[in-house]
Amino acid sequence: MAKIAYILLCHKDPDAIIKQAERLTAVGDYMAIHFDASADPAQYKAIRDALDDNPNVTFAAKRIRCGWGEWSLVQATLHAVESAVEAFPRATHFYMLSGDCMAIKSAEYTHKFLDNNDADFVESFDYFESDWIKTGWKEERLIYRHWFNERTQKKLFYGMFNLQKKLGLTREIPADLQIQIGSQWWCLRRQTIEWILDFCKKRRDVIRFFRTTWIPDETFFQTLVRHLVPEDQIRGRTLTFLMFTDYGMPVTFYNDHYDLLLSQDYLFARKISPDASDLKRRLGLLYAAQGVHFQISNEGRSLFRFLTGRGRIGRRFATRFWETESTLGRERELLIVVCKKWHVAKRVLERIRQTTNVPAIEYVFNEEDAQLPALGGIEKTIGKRTRHRRALMRMLFDYFETDRLIVCMDPSNLDLLEDFSSDRSVTRILEIDCSFTDDYLVGHAMRVGLAGEQTSQETLDRLLPTIRNDMVFESDAIRDAQFENHCRIRESASSEENADELVKFLGIAGDKALEITNTDYLFSD
Repeated sequence: MAKIAYILLCHKDPDAIIKQAERLTAVGDYMAIHFDASADPAQYKAIRDALDDNPNVTFAAKRIRCGWGEWSLVQATLHAVESAVEAFPRATHFYMLSGDCMAIKSAEYTHKFLDNNDADFVESFDYFESDWIKTGWKEERLIYRHWFNERTQKKLFYGMFNLQKKLGLTREIPADLQIQIGSQWWCLRRQTIEWILDFCKKRRDVIRFFRTTWIPDETFFQTLVRHLVPEDQIRGRTLTFLMFTDYGMPVTFYNDHYDLLLSQDYLFARKISPDASDLKRRLGLLYAAQGVHFQISNEGRSLFRFLTGRGRIGRRFATRFWETESTLGRERELLIVVCKKWHVAKRVLERIRQTTNVPAIEYVFNEEDAQLPALGGIEKTIGKRTRHRRALMRMLFDYFETDRLIVCMDPSNLDLLEDFSSDRSVTRILEIDCSFTDDYLVGHAMRVGLAGEQTSQETLDRLLPTIRNDMVFESDAIRDAQFENHCRIRESASSEENADELVKFLGIAGDKALEITNTDYLFSD
């Protein structure tokens, strides 16, 4: 009978990981865990303390820092796979999972399904002939070398790409490989996994190629399986059910999707909402159940297209995240830096980026050219972003695969601050209180069109008190709103006082906060 070694890559939510491991191993299956080395060490310790005595759980022998689009995700998978192969000699199948996945069939059904289908399940399509990549780069992912992370080192990433393109520094794809692309959620037989590991040891040239390929987790295993395994032993599909919205974001499943999920011709589903406690409870009980009959109708995708295509806003099957009243997610934390001097806020944000791993975006609701990822068009204009503010934030949380996100806002965005503060998520506000010289106010008046190069000094003298009062009014309005988590750093305060506020806002150590507030040029004009 099939014995499955689940390969779990994760970086958060230790309680959910522990429950998932206990649930899947309770019926005799196995699990190998790679917990991101950049995540909280205390969380990793909690997982180890809970699972070290479980003989059916092992951990990757080497943990590395993972980044979206990087080789590190493939390398972390290989580390976990190597540990699983060594620790579980009786494992017949290796199944790739994320922390957002849950079984939608019983273990009894899952084992019987794999026994009756002696094949590797991996979504793999010809990289150049298929239309799997809908928009954006295609051959550029492969023929240029990508050393930097596109999300956290954007300037270096695109700078090196443009330099290679300008100089014509392309490279050849390994001649004997036909590059494939597809979902990273695969289920492979033991023999296939052993072939892949052996191939990796012998073909360092292929490893070097994929190390600098962009988003290799969508091409590495997909290509090697097609290269090593006979065609008739491959099923070009994933066994994990997932859907995408028109914006290209994964659909999240909620409590009322239980019957829908069970009727799909898949073994697992992704992504389960962190708030769907009843759905998680029912699916958790299901995996250990015996004698359950599943009536497969497989209508999930057609239902989703039908209902969302008509603009339906409902409770069942339709997407929820763009609804006005939708929540960002109870487990998420939105950190908002508020400052009238945008250059000061950006400077503070840059120092925070250097100190923490929290994704941060500058003045998303104020600057038309804010550095936003492609999100299906919702990011195109300030008007769209503001109208669909919660949708935008949810998509950014999903895009960065994080539960913490920092954005900058102007103090005039009081309505946005009130809206986000009323959400179920945790919203923290850091107000940066700066002093405003007359020269700065004159420059501000010119930037916003209240004055020009030819404006007389007499007019400016009348205008400046009004502008200063407006700024004071906006700051007072924020304080009058009495936001629950409102922190404030001031140009006139000491570094130690400001560091105390940063500790409350970011939840970082005092010495790290002091390192930020001690920056000499922090408030400079």
